[in-house]
Amino acid sequence: MVLDKCHQPLQPCSPARARQLLQRGRAVVHRHTPFVIRLKDRTVVESDVDGVEVGIDPGSRHTGISLFTTQAGERRARFSVQLDHRGPTIRQRMEQRASFRRRRRSSNLRYRAPRFHNRCRSEGWVAPSLKHRVVTTASWVDRLCRWAPVRASHVEQVVFDTRALSSDPLFEENQSQQGTLRGTEVREYLLANWNHQCAYCGVQHVPLNIDHIAPKSRGGTDRVSNLTVACIPCNQAKSNRSVEDFLASKPKVLARLLAQAKSPLKDAAAVNSTRQALRRELDTRLPTHGDSGGRTKWNRVRNHLPKTHTLDALSVGKFDTVTEMVSKVLVVGCTGRGTHTRTRSDRYGFPRLRMPRQKAFFGYRTGDLVKAVIPSGKYAGTHTGRVMVRSSGRHRVPAPGGHVDTSHTNLRLLQRADGYTYTIRKEVCAV
Repeated sequence: MVLDKCHQPLQPCSPARARQLLQRGRAVVHRHTPFVIRLKDRTVVESDVDGVEVGIDPGSRHTGISLFTTQAGERRARFSVQLDHRGPTIRQRMEQRASFRRRRRSSNLRYRAPRFHNRCRSEGWVAPSLKHRVVTTASWVDRLCRWAPVRASHVEQVVFDTRALSSDPLFEENQSQQGTLRGTEVREYLLANWNHQCAYCGVQHVPLNIDHIAPKSRGGTDRVSNLTVACIPCNQAKSNRSVEDFLASKPKVLARLLAQAKSPLKDAAAVNSTRQALRRELDTRLPTHGDSGGRTKWNRVRNHLPKTHTLDALSVGKFDTVTEMVSKVLVVGCTGRGTHTRTRSDRYGFPRLRMPRQKAFFGYRTGDLVKAVIPSGKYAGTHTGRVMVRSSGRHRVPAPGGHVDTSHTNLRLLQRADGYTYTIRKEVCAV
C-alpha cells in the first residue's frame, strides 16, 4: 500500500513496483507490517486514484478481509488479511474472573454488603467475547482506510437458522416455518461442520451426499445432529445399516463421528449474534453492501476458487470474474495490549505477586517488533521478532532454535506493539 507525502492514501501498487520506488529513493518505509510505503515526491492531487473496495467474510474464529479493485465486472485482489479472533480466550478470562469474585465473596467475607442484581444492559448489548469480533473487524477496516483509498465495503451476512438446525422436535414438525432456503442452509452448515470431507473415509474434493447417521428406516430423524456428509461409495456401502455396524472395524472413526455430530452450534450462534452489530459499525464508516452466503459460494465456484476465508472475502458481492489473486496472505492474531492489573492472583483469586508500574525499559516494551544485530556468539547475526523486555537491559528476542538475550544497544525498533501478531502464509492456488 502507498501513501503520498502528506500521508494520504494512493492507489496500491505491486511489491515489485514498491521495491523500485524504494531503490530509487522516491519512497520510504512508512510501516513494516502491513508493509506501507510513503512517496516523497507526489500528492493525491497530482495522482489518478481510482479507489479500491473491501470484502469481508465474518466468521466465529476467523474473519477474511480482501482489498480489490473493480472494473467492468472484473476483480483484482490487492491485499488479503485473515483475522484470528480470541473470543474463546476472552470468555475463559471472564469466567475465571467471575469465579474468583464468587470465591472471595463466599469465603469468610460475609461482612460485605450484598450487591443487588439491578444493573441493566443497554439495547444492542453484545457479550465481550462476541463484541471483540465486531470491534476488531471494524478496527482493521479503519486501518485499511488510512492506508488505501477504500470507497465501499461488501460484507457477507450469513444467517444460520439455529432453531431449524437444533433438535427441537416441535419445530421439526412445523415445516411451514422452516423457509424456502432451509435445505440450502443445512447443506452449507454440514459441509462447513465436516470440513468438506467424507465423515467415514475422509476423502476430499469429491461430490458429497447428505447421509443419515441413524437411518430413517431404523427410527432416525432429519435433525442436523443426525446428518452428516459422505462420498458416494461410502453412502452406498452404508445403505440403511446402523453406523455402529458400518464402522465396527473403525472404532476411532466411530467415536469421532458421534462426538462431532453432537457438537453445539456455538459458532453459528456467534455469527448470528454479531452480524447486525458488524453491519451497523460498517455503515458508519463506508457505503456498505450486504450480500448472502449463497452468492459468495456461487461466485467462488464459478471462478474455480478454493474455500478459504480470504477468497470468500474476495468473492462477496456482485461481479463477473476474478482476474488476479494475491500470492501471500497476512495472518493477524489478536493478542491484546497486556493487562492493567497490578497483581498476580493465586488459584483462589487473592493477590500473590505485585507487578511493576513501569512497562518500558530503555525505550522498548514487550511485544515491539525489533531487529537484533548480534556481533558474536552462538547466535551471531541478524534476528527479527518480538522483544521481551527486562529491567536489566538485556532483552530477549527470538532466534532460530530458541531465543537469545542481548543488550538493548544491539536492537533497532521496527514497529511498536499494537496488540497483534503477524505471520505470512501462501494463498491457496486456484483449482
